[in-house]
Amino acid sequence: MRVADRERRDGGRERLTLVPESLDDLWHLSHVIEPGDRVAGDTTRRIQREDDQLRDTGGEREYLWVELDVDTVEFAKFANRLRVGGVIAECSREDQLGHHHTINVEQREEIEVEKVWKPDQRDRIEEAVEAADNPEVAIATVEEGQAHVHTVAQYGTEERATITGPTGKGEYARPRSELFAELTDVLRRTDADAVILAGPGFTKRDARSHIEEEAPELAGTITTVDTASVGDRGVHEVLKRGAVDDVQRETRIANESELIDDLTERIAEGAKVAYGPEQVARAADYGAIEHLLVLDERLREERGDEGDWDVDADDIIETAEQKGGDVTVFSGEFDPGRQLANLGGIAALLRYRLD
Repeated sequence: MRVADRERRDGGRERLTLVPESLDDLWHLSHVIEPGDRVAGDTTRRIQREDDQLRDTGGEREYLWVELDVDTVEFAKFANRLRVGGVIAECSREDQLGHHHTINVEQREEIEVEKVWKPDQRDRIEEAVEAADNPEVAIATVEEGQAHVHTVAQYGTEERATITGPTGKGEYARPRSELFAELTDVLRRTDADAVILAGPGFTKRDARSHIEEEAPELAGTITTVDTASVGDRGVHEVLKRGAVDDVQRETRIANESELIDDLTERIAEGAKVAYGPEQVARAADYGAIEHLLVLDERLREERGDEGDWDVDADDIIETAEQKGGDVTVFSGEFDPGRQLANLGGIAALLRYRLD
């Protein structure tokens, strides 16, 4: 993410001109922009005309600059865009004021966001700015007969390929070299800055030898890690062991995996922990929160019309920060976020145990 401009407005509002540079950035914006904000940018809109030749076509699309009073936000991950809908409040064509419109925000397109920024939302933008320099990481998990390739993003991990086929002896056996060759081709196409090659046994080491021989340009990017599983479980093991931290130390997913593991261990031991909105709010009031964990989807609900907590989520965050606690907003796209959802969407690692 790149912040191109900042402008103070009346009523405590601030207008940021932002340039999302990756799909991660669009995901961050989907959890920052909310109903009631103002969002502006270039767009196209079908304009109805009275011209007889155009009456039956539904009008022509024109390039416009619009500013919306936001009412909907949708992160369309598979379309590589963010959809922001609302009523046109300002426009380069006055006859379009008051109409509903949707801006499709894509990577490297400038967007202006005006709102009263909450502390965690400012932190999220800063995190996105800092993450722009992080290396892109691919995780390949391999065992006899199968290989999986995932890429690591801040919104979660994404499976890029699954390669299967029996190896060894027999009529339907597939030479290991074919499996390794296909894996090598997939890793070349991911164009990652670093590759973590993981799995049980010696297969991953043989795969590495094949890759180093056939694709020497990848050799210097590979780190080998032992895991008991492949696929999604193998990826979680890689993240939990901190292998991604070696090449991308500030990765959101690795941090969330470590925090959720610490949380679950403390719960099992009956140690210094709180979970659920009421317990966490009480811990915040006492200044006991060392690290606050809150789910992005739940935070968004509580700030909108769907919330059902008896406490204010933003008050908890602000109180925790004022009393020296750290705050991590979890992604609902990844397993740690789903585990946090099962605990009510909010939890805290405490400095001391509350009675």
